[in-house]
Amino acid sequence: MKIIWTRHAKERQKEWERILGISREQVENVLKNPEQIVAGYRNVLIAQTRWRNGLLRVPFMETEEELKIVTIYWTSKVEKYWR
Repeated sequence: MKIIWTRHAKERQKEWERILGISREQVENVLKNPEQIVAGYRNVLIAQTRWRNGLLRVPFMETEEELKIVTIYWTSKVEKYWR
């Protein structure tokens, strides 16, 4: 399945790479092999994986042919988001 990056997702990934070393490949791996997928707002799903005492979260939209990454972020609030 094709992975599409929004401009916003690219910018956020670059920021998180500078802060925590989160690479583009790591983000795509979370999307392809998440520990969990939870519902977000409207048609957005969130792939998430525990990483560095927190969660790496990748909100995305899915069609039959592609996964579109909306943004990415890391949070320490595991209890809030883990289902």
